[in-house]
Amino acid sequence: MQQPEASQQRSIFEALIRWRDTEQLRPLDLALARFFADEGGETDETVLLLAALASQQLGHGHICLDLDHLLADPDALFTSEAAETEMGPRPGELLAGTTTVSLTEALAQSPAVDTGEGNAPLVLQHNRLYLRRYWQYEQTVADQLSRKLAHETQPPANLRARLETLFDAPGEQTDWQKVACALATRSALTVITGGPGTGKTTTVVKLLGLLQSGAMENDRPLRIRLAAPTGKAAARLSGSIGAAVEALPFADSVKNEIPTEPTTLHRLLGRRPDSRHFRHHQHNPLHADLVVVDEASMIDLELMAGLLDALRPETRLVLLGDKDQLASVDAGAVLGDLCRDADRGGYDETTCAWVEEQTGESIDAFAGDGGALAQQTAMLRHNWRFRDAPGIGELAAAVNAGDPGAARAVWQAEHDDLEQITLAGPRDRRLARTAVAGYSPYLQTLRNERPASIDTEANDAWAKKVLDAFTGFQLLCALRQGPAGAEGLNTLIAEALHQAGEIERAEGWYEGRPVMLTRNDYQLGLMNGDVGITLNVPDPDGAASRLRVAFPLPNGEIRMVLPSRLDAVETVYAMTVHKSQGSEFDHTALVLPGMDNPVLTRELLYTAITRAKKRFTLLSPNPAVVENAIARPTWRASGLAEQL
Repeated sequence: MQQPEASQQRSIFEALIRWRDTEQLRPLDLALARFFADEGGETDETVLLLAALASQQLGHGHICLDLDHLLADPDALFTSEAAETEMGPRPGELLAGTTTVSLTEALAQSPAVDTGEGNAPLVLQHNRLYLRRYWQYEQTVADQLSRKLAHETQPPANLRARLETLFDAPGEQTDWQKVACALATRSALTVITGGPGTGKTTTVVKLLGLLQSGAMENDRPLRIRLAAPTGKAAARLSGSIGAAVEALPFADSVKNEIPTEPTTLHRLLGRRPDSRHFRHHQHNPLHADLVVVDEASMIDLELMAGLLDALRPETRLVLLGDKDQLASVDAGAVLGDLCRDADRGGYDETTCAWVEEQTGESIDAFAGDGGALAQQTAMLRHNWRFRDAPGIGELAAAVNAGDPGAARAVWQAEHDDLEQITLAGPRDRRLARTAVAGYSPYLQTLRNERPASIDTEANDAWAKKVLDAFTGFQLLCALRQGPAGAEGLNTLIAEALHQAGEIERAEGWYEGRPVMLTRNDYQLGLMNGDVGITLNVPDPDGAASRLRVAFPLPNGEIRMVLPSRLDAVETVYAMTVHKSQGSEFDHTALVLPGMDNPVLTRELLYTAITRAKKRFTLLSPNPAVVENAIARPTWRASGLAEQL
């Protein structure tokens, strides 16, 4: 692209405006390019185009605009097939004839761009174009994680004997839970990854007991904090961690010093309302010796930067999560970047020898030349959950491997825990019947368990039973809009439940309506993603019953909220797979659209399948859509993995 005349610059904005009007660009992306032209005096249409695209990529979860990736397939930036005839010139047309060298030369000459040493709004490094804020987040995360990796910690005395009290003697298979606990004793950073049922919670509870018992012998009990990205994830961790702590072979004095009530990361860090800032930061760090974060795959780059900024250099950080799940909704795929090479291990000779000495376990099969991060990453490789649901486990493994043929073979085996329904369309009656059958039990619990006494304790107990019953089934979808998206499916299911006599109405507020918060509400102490059920609650003071929405809190308590207090909720008979992260259900049903869409990826299918504990149903009009999704891995532009 050559330096434009004024008319040519107008042409680039004509293209950007057309892309905005066809929803390929956000208004924010266009506004950024206009700012550089009007306020920054930028006249090079190459820079204006790339600035808009760098902003657009953030909206798709990328930290930056990867120039090499851009030129390899420029039109992959835009995904809406319906808008193709209306959107004017596509990116490939505007970038025709350019090279990475020509793009970087144009950017290097712009006052809006530097290589990180100044204060320009755009940063160019290693053929990646960043908005400065996100470049700074990436630098913060890379620097802080590197510092923690370099900060050695002293393992408890007699580590091998302590581990032998927590784990069985070495067997034929490597006990990766034991290895993970050992590795976590020697550094201020440990990453533990594994799929559902591999024992991440069990492992971290044993680790907490191991470290706390050693600390208390020295009369210095650890200040431990547990957190998760969402209220749902925190509540699920809370429900599983208590029993695990009780089972530890330690004195009650030790177990009492292990917290069992996780909080959300936003609560932990003290998010300031209507602000991107937290109360805790490097000048006011958290009072904690050890921080454990579950469901770390959901943490975006900005939140991870905030967490690391709030930790003292000596504070241990343990990140737990499934590297193969969907990445965070917002920009970044931090856990995926950290675990990029976790499958192969990459443990050096020193680590292999130390692990065998301390645990009796051999990890030589996963030896290699990995860096400092690899030495502190443990992947749990044995699945315990799917012994009673082998079909779900096999299907998840086939999808995770990107093998459509293996997935077909799993379906053909006709496992009792798997069901596949080929829909004629989103209005196929079998879809509605599946949803009604799935949701009827929680509505029956609502009616049958309604308390006879009018008191807060009875109401809360009733609400807990209804909320527990609601986790028996969940309909998931890939998209938000359209007949196969969350909005269309929620309308369809509400109407079907109403026609079946399960709910009194299909719109507005009514008893039985499940809702999810779509933004944080600090006054109510509820977070984005929290799910509640609408109940007709008797008033303990004797007044008439009123509709209230019952939300479970991470500490196990129930919060009753008047519907009028909730102005940012959506019905969740159907929820997107992204929104389901951090949750588990006995039976999960996934609805896919009839046409292929880049949103449909291997990670999305894997995440949906592994939300199911006992049964998984796939409802899809087109088998080719499923196979295309299995073959399509998620990719997010980032420089974090290379820096580490």
